[in-house]
Parts: sequence; C-alpha cells; structure tokens
Amino acid sequence: MAILTLTTDYGAADHYIASVKGAVYKQLPESRIVDISHSISPFDISEAAFQIRQCYMHFAKGTVHLIGVNADFSDEVPHRIAVYDGHFFIGADTGVFSLIFEREPDAVYDLNLPSDSDILTFPVLHILVKAACHLLRGGTPEVISKRVESIQVAHRLRPLLEEDAIRGHVVYVDRFGNLITDITQSLFREVRKERDFTIQLRTGKTRISKLATHYSDVAEGERLALFNTNGHLEIAINKGAPGNGGGASQLFGLRKGDLILILFHGRTHRQNDIQS
Repeated sequence: MAILTLTTDYGAADHYIASVKGAVYKQLPESRIVDISHSISPFDISEAAFQIRQCYMHFAKGTVHLIGVNADFSDEVPHRIAVYDGHFFIGADTGVFSLIFEREPDAVYDLNLPSDSDILTFPVLHILVKAACHLLRGGTPEVISKRVESIQVAHRLRPLLEEDAIRGHVVYVDRFGNLITDITQSLFREVRKERDFTIQLRTGKTRISKLATHYSDVAEGERLALFNTNGHLEIAINKGAPGNGGGASQLFGLRKGDLILILFHGRTHRQNDIQS
C-alpha cells in the first residue's frame, strides 16, 4: 500500500490531526502516514508548497500527498487531484499545486465526492480523506473525479538575474533560524562563472565571501553560507538557534521575503579569453 503524507496548518495543540488520521485508519487500518508538517503558518500556501517541494521526491512513486492548508471548497477553488512525477497531490486548488511543481502536472482532476457531513467546515476530514483512501487502495482518479485541463497558477518569488549579480529572496526560515533562499546551486554556478563573490545581507554591512560545505567549517556562533541538501543557498549560524545565541534570522534581522544579494567581482573566464 502507498504512503499518505499530511501537510496542514493545524498545529499540535488541537484534535484536528488526530481526527484526520483516525478517519484514514478507520478505512485502512494498515495505512502508513507520514507527517510533513503541521506547523505551516495559517493559510500560507507558499510555505506549505515549500515544505512539500523539498521532500516529496524522497517518497516512492504512488505516494499520496494530502494538503490541508486553506482547504475550503468554493466554485472558484475546487478540490482537485494533481498527478505529477508519479505522485498524487490532493487539496484545494488555491494555486498551491503550481507552487510545488516545476512544470505542468501530468494530469488534473476535479473531485466529485460528496461530503460525509452536512457540516462543511472540515473538508479535509469529510472529503479529502475519502479521496486519499481511494488512491491508497489502488483506485484511479477517474473513478472519483473528472479530468480537467489545468490548475490555478500562483506566482512565487524568483531570483532576479543580472550579469554581475543575483537578487534572491529568503523563502523559508527553519526552526534553527537558518535562512533558506530561492537561489539554487546551479543558478549560482551559471551566473558566477568562477568569479569571486560577496553575499550581502540587509544593508550590506554583513557580508559573506566564501562557501562552506559543513556547518562546522566555521567556529560556533560564526556566520556561514552553504548549499543545503536540496541545492538551495542557506545562510546560517553554526550551532545558532533562537534561545541558543540566536539564529541567522534573529541576528541579521531577516525573514521570509527579504532580499539576499550576491555580487560577482572580476571578469569571467570568457571575458579573459576575449581580452587575451
């Protein structure tokens, strides 16, 4: 049986997650459920998409990913199944699917399942769980939904490229206060062309001019920049965290959406070749 992942903004203090898991286990006692995160900021589809985008590829194809963030149904925001790279994604089509995927999904379906309840305030429990369990049993989307052409598109921040600079953004701050950006290693290499560089934070008073490969490449409490396991530039403090000397977000005064500027210095190898 395939795995079901859950991503919600329900938090850990209330009964909502237990209700969802109980409903799944009631239908499929042998189910395997993995929590991606239940600490998404309320209604924040960009944060939900970021968390899912970082890890879904580590699950086997056929995994069902249920998204319980801003999941209310309306005529403008239907409940859908999106098939992408062999995975099933279920949720309200708020634009969240487009924030997860790097291209058009392989197929999209409008759910036509009735709610299990006359009270419509908990669609994850009363509608989306049924769809997830159908797929977990090996059922096909066509049985419970109608194929449609496209998904809603939401626009996420993307780096701005210049000949001698990349203007990126903080897209996530983890529990250690690490600043995760939208600047990928491949993009950095493409623009850098082996030149020296300076990463400027905030007003430019704080700068980093070399990359680390491990957090321990610098002394405890020192700043560093590295590309994390998903290939995104990360600004961190070695052994720093809120309550433990402060993380990068706290110490640099940066949060999600703030600018990260990389400046490249000197001529590229191609320019040097032309000059010679």
